[in-house]
Amino acid sequence: MKHIALIFAGGSGTRMSSGGRPKQFLCLHDKEIIIHTIEQFEFHPRIDHIIVVCIESWIGFLEELIKKYQLKKIVKIVPGGRNGQQSIFNGLKVINDIGEHNSLVLVHDGVRPLVTKDLINENIDVAGKYGAAITVSPAIETIVNLKNEDIVGNIIDRSISFYAKAPQSFKFGDLWTVHNKAIKDGVLDTIDSASLMVQYGYELKVVRCGPENIKITTPSDFYIFRALYEAKENSQIFGI
Repeated sequence: MKHIALIFAGGSGTRMSSGGRPKQFLCLHDKEIIIHTIEQFEFHPRIDHIIVVCIESWIGFLEELIKKYQLKKIVKIVPGGRNGQQSIFNGLKVINDIGEHNSLVLVHDGVRPLVTKDLINENIDVAGKYGAAITVSPAIETIVNLKNEDIVGNIIDRSISFYAKAPQSFKFGDLWTVHNKAIKDGVLDTIDSASLMVQYGYELKVVRCGPENIKITTPSDFYIFRALYEAKENSQIFGI
């Protein structure tokens, strides 16, 4: 079974206020966030192929980065769709076209660069055994539901609440089938593939991670990423 990373970098990043440059192309230490992310899969021994979904107008720029950093596992860059669900489907079509129907697909955010080798391994192992896995981290603050825009309806039990993260990993055949069913049924804007799989009756096993597996969405996320990245680099230098 092949293991394929499907990296979604199709968003424009309006919450980042990055002056026109999509958040995935912002740099830390002269390297773009998307490259930091891709390299986690590029250098992972169990990942066979990488497919990247990118904003269409930035594909040429990404192709130049791939040459610059000599990334060898990327088989295709495809343009994003109208939303996340459509963008992931565009990536899945590549896997279908190249005939890797018996593969395991790890869907990952292009702006989630602190994914670890161990986390990728655990996704592969759990999804390979059970068919589907979603990375989660424990909720560390109280979560409330609102009954209207400014009144609390109920407070969720934090002990059984988790944040959905990535990778989200599935057998290709199942994910491909569900995405096609969704299109046929007019379900066209589900928040992520895990939600879509649950909607169609699939059971997902969880893979737990820590809070450091962040998605860089806002300026504060970028500064957290920088701090975590530099702390990791310093620990390697000083043996902490």
